[in-house]
Amino acid sequence: MAGSYPSRTLPLGVAILAILIGIVAVLLLIVAVAAIVVFTGLAFFTQFHVFGGGIVAGVLLLIFSIILLAVAFGLWRLEIWALALSIIVILILLLSNVLHGALVSLSSLILVLLLVYLFVVRHHFD
Repeated sequence: MAGSYPSRTLPLGVAILAILIGIVAVLLLIVAVAAIVVFTGLAFFTQFHVFGGGIVAGVLLLIFSIILLAVAFGLWRLEIWALALSIIVILILLLSNVLHGALVSLSSLILVLLLVYLFVVRHHFD
């Protein structure tokens, strides 16, 4: 058929990664909203002022959770920007492990395996 494009298949590992990131994002979203509500209530009812520290943390967590949700949807839809962002985050986490002297650890092994897997399945992404 002229003009048809080959269908892309979602690799199982990418699907699992997208679902796990989505679950974490939803949990963080709940915590962020709860933190904003609690700290706003404390500031309103008890004159609890710490320069808005709790509210600022809640808003930052809210922004982070929204970004994670976007990455989860991007991975599910096989978007190249989500792949690139995931690889960047994995490299930052690996660097963090190296700086903390935990290069040979279970977390480093999992991160390296994730990195290798994402490079192997990169041809599925647009």
